[in-house]
Amino acid sequence: MTSRVEYIGDLRTIATHLRSGNSIETDAPVDNQGKGDRFSPTDLVATALATCIVTTIGIKAPSINIIGAMCSVEKIMTSAPRMIGEIIVTIDFPKSGPYTDEEKKRLYDIAVNCPVHLSLHPDCKRTINFNWPE
Repeated sequence: MTSRVEYIGDLRTIATHLRSGNSIETDAPVDNQGKGDRFSPTDLVATALATCIVTTIGIKAPSINIIGAMCSVEKIMTSAPRMIGEIIVTIDFPKSGPYTDEEKKRLYDIAVNCPVHLSLHPDCKRTINFNWPE
């Protein structure tokens, strides 16, 4: 088992990672009856895409230094049905480059083949933007 999730009322949960004991709380978003004080479940899905991209790059391209890369995540919901319509991940790469054209292509290929990217429903648009240092 990976985790345990407890519903604590008021549209909130506590999810505990069983191996480490670390936990996170979720809250329903403001536009769906929640307080928006914590990540919503769909926020976690969108954020998981960004964390998976940079983690997978770290695994598959350890010789390319991306320490300090910063990801911005935007989640766009649809209303009928209510679901994630698009996730936009923008990655600002650190100035540890320069990055060659070959490295840029390799990192993009890794990003669009990370496990979360491949696991999302095809109707969920995934936009990955790479900002390279000058």
